Amino acid sequence: MLFRSTRWYQRSLAWCTLLVVAMMVALCMGSTATSLKDVTHALVSPSAETSTLVVALRLPRVLLGALLGAALGVSGAAMQGLFRNPLVDPGLLGVSAGAALGTVCLIVVGVGFLQGPLALSLAAFAGAALSMALVQAVSRAMRTRGPSATLLAGIGINALISALIGLLVMHANNMQLRRYTFWQFGSLGDADWIRVGVAAPLCLVAILALWRLSGSLNVMLLGDEEAQHLGVNVRRTRAAVVAWVALAVGSSVAVAGNIGFVGLLVPHGARLLVGADLRRSLPLAALVGALLLVLADALARSATAPLEIPLGVITSVVGAPVFLALLVLQPRRAP
Repeated sequence: MLFRSTRWYQRSLAWCTLLVVAMMVALCMGSTATSLKDVTHALVSPSAETSTLVVALRLPRVLLGALLGAALGVSGAAMQGLFRNPLVDPGLLGVSAGAALGTVCLIVVGVGFLQGPLALSLAAFAGAALSMALVQAVSRAMRTRGPSATLLAGIGINALISALIGLLVMHANNMQLRRYTFWQFGSLGDADWIRVGVAAPLCLVAILALWRLSGSLNVMLLGDEEAQHLGVNVRRTRAAVVAWVALAVGSSVAVAGNIGFVGLLVPHGARLLVGADLRRSLPLAALVGALLLVLADALARSATAPLEIPLGVITSVVGAPVFLALLVLQPRRAP
């Protein structure tokens, strides 16, 4: 029934086309402008003069942006469906805060080879995994059951981690503080084919797994008891969704830093376009998230070239007004 919808097909195809166009435009943009003809020639012929700039530098950055945007968009849509709340963000689970803690630990304490970009990515992923494990352990130990237990545990762990980060930042020197601040705002400046190869399987597996759970999430929108009566294992589904979201967000934060507003804003746009059915809105959230991050990164590295604006600043500056407009313009419900 889902894939017989002509309108859904048309909209998905339109967004796929927009994404491809945006990626080609992004390959042309940067501190050194490149024509579309030269970009196409570099992609087709690796021996072209611009192949190093396009294939080695810009292409992995554009692909990584599209991949992370899709992962964050799908994670946000799944989280909002799981908690039945359009204001829930994947960061509330403590994944982003845990990644930040792992990063600041390495920046302040690490020495020598432990200061490299790859080491930072590993530290961020380890911090995200540890934070997610703590959230899961606390939520299981609580007397309260259901999505509220996970959400409350995430808020508590977020507060604890923020305090630990504050203590570490107090002991950081000026160079360490600047490095952590730049990482915190997010950037794709360190993108390369190694990071694409590491992040791609993790994010794609998480996206596909969350999409496979979209049918169960649709049923859970009716309430936990109703979903249980209809044959959905609510506890297992909730744990699986949280785990896959943690993998997607943890992988994204590990390779690009903290990029805000994508997981909160993109699901709203997807629901406006195709409705609340998560089987439809999750794939569209992936396309919209990929498009948003590709365009935001292109703007970040070209607006003030040769200086680069942190990617998280761009997504927040663009996302906050759009999100506020959605809140104001959405249909009012009867009291």
